[in-house]
Amino acid sequence: METTDRNRRENDKLTNNIYKNYLADNFDIGKKVLDFVEGCEEELGEWFREADEICGIAQMRVLKAFQDNHVNDTHFGWNTGYGYDDAGREAVEKVYASVFHTEAALVRPNIVNGTHAISTALFGLLKPGEQLLYVTGAPYDTLETVIGKTSGKNGREDEDPEGFKGTLLDYGILYDEVPLNDRFDVDIEAIVKALKPETKVVALQRSTGYDWRPAISLASIERVCSAVKEARPDIIIFADNCYGEFVDVKEPTELGVDVMAGSLIKNPGGGLALSGGYIVGPEKLIERISYRLTCPGIGAECGLTFGQNRAILQGLFLAPQVVNSAVKGAMLCALVYSNLGFRTCPKPFTKRSDIVEAVEFRDADKMVAFCQSIQSASPIDSYVTPIPWDMPGYDDQVVMAAGNFVQGSSIELSADGPMREPYIGYFQGGLTYQHSRFGVIKSLDTLVKRGLVDVTEGRSEGKTE
Repeated sequence: METTDRNRRENDKLTNNIYKNYLADNFDIGKKVLDFVEGCEEELGEWFREADEICGIAQMRVLKAFQDNHVNDTHFGWNTGYGYDDAGREAVEKVYASVFHTEAALVRPNIVNGTHAISTALFGLLKPGEQLLYVTGAPYDTLETVIGKTSGKNGREDEDPEGFKGTLLDYGILYDEVPLNDRFDVDIEAIVKALKPETKVVALQRSTGYDWRPAISLASIERVCSAVKEARPDIIIFADNCYGEFVDVKEPTELGVDVMAGSLIKNPGGGLALSGGYIVGPEKLIERISYRLTCPGIGAECGLTFGQNRAILQGLFLAPQVVNSAVKGAMLCALVYSNLGFRTCPKPFTKRSDIVEAVEFRDADKMVAFCQSIQSASPIDSYVTPIPWDMPGYDDQVVMAAGNFVQGSSIELSADGPMREPYIGYFQGGLTYQHSRFGVIKSLDTLVKRGLVDVTEGRSEGKTE
């Protein structure tokens, strides 16, 4: 046994040397960078094993959903025109409902992004005079535009002299929010106090958006659901699940969330879905929401799938493994940059609730260089240099690296951030762990070569302050 273990270690060392030599020879990666990242990776062994166990549970959950709903080859076909009686569309939505333990689902390629899915759900659930209460602080930039808190114009003049954009506030829907506590977690007492007679929907944003906080944990989501339902059983609890699918052993809809929405070009699409979003929840509420997606009287009965059923189903089947790769890449990114003295969120050796890793650079050049290096590590448009630009839905310019097979797919390796202090770069994705790891390696090598980081001063003990 001892001889076998020794031989295995020697073989692993030989293989690793071949890998490092290949990166050095073919991608011009510095040896010190490779050694530094390798040291960080070795410290994450236990955390990687836990992530693999979560992946295994998620994979079996997805497999069971496919089998329980008798998915077959005919479901890969599609109709034309109105899309009446699309068996593939129905199968997709039944599978999603099973995966997330809900009665019904809307899964459509014409939902253009996660913000659209969330917006559709909120407009379907709320009537004029009713209140939306966000209990995870302010939502991310594009949702603030949907609500009507900000313009999202990037400084452009409003073309409508009346200022009407069709936001929630424009339609007489009330809005308030409860900030997180000083531990960046939900404040249960404040949430309960904030409930008003007109409060209809309590909303949680699981992921960080462009904020500096860990993703909201499943335990915290469950505490919110329990407290709100005890105080007001009539309130609908909504969760924005973007970046959170398959990161943990359960999903928010198993813990008290009524309605949940997300994007297919993030976690659940597995990198294969070309577009779309999903909304899951009770059948009656999903029917109401479907009237906002199409129109009253039509609802979910129409809607062409444009031949995307196969990609959506296959992407969902692969999603647990793809998310696992992204989670491991985020863990590595956290430890590498933390050991170099940067603040990271989440910190290394922390249980995760989404795939996003934030690195605080406190310097615009470093943040932009970080994003540009991720672009150069991509399979598509690797020769393109991203620069900050006026992105629709945001008040600040955004630099976005996304050299992906599916445009804007943040389950693929990507990095982005708004051009505002303290200049935080958000790293996420990777269809394979090997690619996500290379993104970390390439970003560090770029910063070293530009003289923005000195890897020799990095701490290697894997501890953070």
